[in-house]
Amino acid sequence: MGELTDAKLIRLLKTCIFIGLCLIALGIYLHNFSDTMEAMGVTGIIISAVCVAFGMVLSLPTKMYLTFILVKREADRQDD
Repeated sequence: MGELTDAKLIRLLKTCIFIGLCLIALGIYLHNFSDTMEAMGVTGIIISAVCVAFGMVLSLPTKMYLTFILVKREADRQDD
């Protein structure tokens, strides 16, 4: 297994952001448009809320870290 280079790390972080946004969209879809979730009552609400929560956990901190990496890379380029 190889090292985790900057390019691989950025690809991994972008993948986490994409998965997080998909989970958020899934949670919103389940909450607003799914008759099955409505029929499940409170359990359906919890399932859709968990999707949104995990999506937030994956997407927001990852965006902050990815922004930090990109700003650092840009500063390193300007120093050279």
